[in-house]
Amino acid sequence: MLGLAALPLAATAPAAWAQSDEGWETVVGADLRFRLEMPSPVAKSTAEKEQGHAAPRVAYESKRANQMFDFDYVDYEPSWFAGRDGKEIARMLGRGEAEKAFPLAKFKYVRDEPVTLQGWDGYALDIEGEDGGLVMMRTYLVKDRLYRLLTTAQADMRTRSAALRFIDSLRLAETKQ
Repeated sequence: MLGLAALPLAATAPAAWAQSDEGWETVVGADLRFRLEMPSPVAKSTAEKEQGHAAPRVAYESKRANQMFDFDYVDYEPSWFAGRDGKEIARMLGRGEAEKAFPLAKFKYVRDEPVTLQGWDGYALDIEGEDGGLVMMRTYLVKDRLYRLLTTAQADMRTRSAALRFIDSLRLAETKQ
């Protein structure tokens, strides 16, 4: 009986969070290999399997006012990255099309460097526009899985704090020894 009484509250909570500007939810991978925080509500989707991928790309997306939060991952065929420099692959995949989309003549690369997460190779690319708007991207290689995070922020502290919370929230089940 108590469970039924709580049902209407549980059903309205996500809508209330989305309107409050404070609601965040924890996203956990179905295989329990990762978790992260994103503003509510979070939409999940899958894309077609591409060449070299062992499974379709899984993506999560959330929007808050003029801010976006995107996270996706894809499993590559076993040993796809074997024999290759993980730092170089992370850089290549982390920058991807960014150099074309954000030319240095118009944008400032405020962070453009290799990073690690729990010992795994990654790449950080933060790009600032002339208006102070910011795009933050992180890419990590974990065994044969690629994780990518992308978020936007304005010049104000509130949106930048939310972007950092999202970017810094990714936790992996596996630590590289």
